[in-house]
Amino acid sequence: MRLHAARQRSAGLKLYELPSPFEIETGTVLMLEPEWARAGELRAQLLDESYPKPFVIDDGKSRYLYFNVRLMQSEMSLKAPHDLALRYTQKMMGFLLFHPRPKRIALIGLGGGSIIKFCHRRLPGVQLTAIELDPDVIALRDAFFIPPDDERLQILQADGAEYIEQVEKGIDALLIDAFDKTGFAPSLANREFLTAAFAKLSGNGVLVINLAGDKESFAGLIGEVMHVFDDQAIMISVPDDGNHILYAFKERYFEPRWRWLHNHAKELRARLGLDFPAFVQKMERASKLGLARREAIRGR
Repeated sequence: MRLHAARQRSAGLKLYELPSPFEIETGTVLMLEPEWARAGELRAQLLDESYPKPFVIDDGKSRYLYFNVRLMQSEMSLKAPHDLALRYTQKMMGFLLFHPRPKRIALIGLGGGSIIKFCHRRLPGVQLTAIELDPDVIALRDAFFIPPDDERLQILQADGAEYIEQVEKGIDALLIDAFDKTGFAPSLANREFLTAAFAKLSGNGVLVINLAGDKESFAGLIGEVMHVFDDQAIMISVPDDGNHILYAFKERYFEPRWRWLHNHAKELRARLGLDFPAFVQKMERASKLGLARREAIRGR
């Protein structure tokens, strides 16, 4: 019932348009409001950050998803809406170096749908499921040109932790990009969830987590991942976006073949258009320096 309501709400939805009241983020604000809504009240709520729903800013070149103006969630180029505009989303696709032919991908945290759109277009034949808790985020899917559900794609309104408890085993890649107004989704930042995620991954499945904010805020989560995945994790930074990406590997006795991966990265770059050679170079360096382990120790 919840899923059906989310679909109905997004189908043909007309968004309320308001000139951006922000000094830096110029353009048009797109909002989930009726046409008779009062512009002055909405403008005031946006400025004092009391507006309770996600909103979109369109500057004519890109569209951005916000929870508040200090926390940009997604970016989409209007000229290339199926590309990955943000560097951290590109690096989340680094799991393909280790699992190049996935059959099932699950994403917790839809946002503007950048990753799910990229996978839908560039990875034919892969079963894709996106899980999003906030129905208002799903309601904005048309604004970000997210394709309708089909035989390969399913977008569910659900709690990510509850979904993982109930889903069948065999997920090849579980990507987590789940934030609310205060930071990383708390229901996913614990050992119980990570243990369930480990159990639902395929034999050589990969967990990928986008980490944002101060390192102190997610060091404990890194430690829990290292515990559940038996220290088989690699963390890299994304200086452009201020994020870190954590990859955790279920494969027993995981041992990257770095020379082979450098060659494989060139093939992936040719096929998918992302800078996989730079990704694997950064991964190898981070792995040999033990960055994930260092951050886990800091969080104790």
